[in-house]
Amino acid sequence: MRADRLALASIGIASVAAVGAWIHFKLARPVGPGPAGPAVAREPFAKPWSDAPTVLVGFGDSVTAGYGSTPGHSYFERLFTNPTDEWEDMEGRSLSRVLPKLTARNLARNGSTSLEHFETIRGLPVAPEDQRAVVVMTTGGNDLIHDYGRTPPREGAMYGASWDQAQPWIAAFEARLDEMLRLLERKFPGGCDVFLANIFDPTDAVGDIESAGLPAWPEGLRVLEAYNAVIERVSKRHSHVHLVDVRGVMLGHGIHGGESRGMHYDREDPHYWYYSNLEDPNDRGYDAIRRVFLLEMIAILWAKQGD
Repeated sequence: MRADRLALASIGIASVAAVGAWIHFKLARPVGPGPAGPAVAREPFAKPWSDAPTVLVGFGDSVTAGYGSTPGHSYFERLFTNPTDEWEDMEGRSLSRVLPKLTARNLARNGSTSLEHFETIRGLPVAPEDQRAVVVMTTGGNDLIHDYGRTPPREGAMYGASWDQAQPWIAAFEARLDEMLRLLERKFPGGCDVFLANIFDPTDAVGDIESAGLPAWPEGLRVLEAYNAVIERVSKRHSHVHLVDVRGVMLGHGIHGGESRGMHYDREDPHYWYYSNLEDPNDRGYDAIRRVFLLEMIAILWAKQGD
């Protein structure tokens, strides 16, 4: 009997190991080498954009906090200044290069939701009138993914919600985001440009989050799309707010990124741009996100030079 129990235990251990190996094989994705994301022209960084005292402020969740990046390689850090090991095609392309009186303050926090972001912004002191602000924000993503189905869906932790359940929380997010953006304009009376990111989709628009080993969420993609529609809609209401398409640049680099028949397959760079937790980018993902923020800043801030 003891031998039988030992045999069964060995089979069980082997089975667990096999499942673990399968999961590792299924989820392990090559991240690829080198730069990632769109090209950023050198010309806009040849001369200063403004000599006014300016602060780069980060609000939001772990994406702006830089979780999953190595030191100096978050999108916020790379926007402020180039890392010492910068890619050749991005050398000299940072805000400190063109805003000589730039300082930085990152108030983003890992795991935080839009409810907490509202409180952070509401509690800000009013900035000096001679200071301009460049604000970068990622918000709403954690509203959707908490608590990965471990608790019943609720506002701020919507994972697993049905479409009908999500309706009041989507409406509340719209009202909350609208007020956050109004508050930011009042908190920075010297001028404020907010660069607001939409929410990326690590399923590459397929919606099968269960393929990453998480509980299935049949209407998850629909709810995510509704949140992104809110972000786009609200950003259009405010002249000081500019939408940054983080979702778009990350498509094709999630859990289906290496599939040549995928709808967003990137033949030139079919690699995985997410960190191991699936919630955040890796260094290459942060590089790509930094680039789309910079492209939007060029379109807005570079055009304002001399104003």
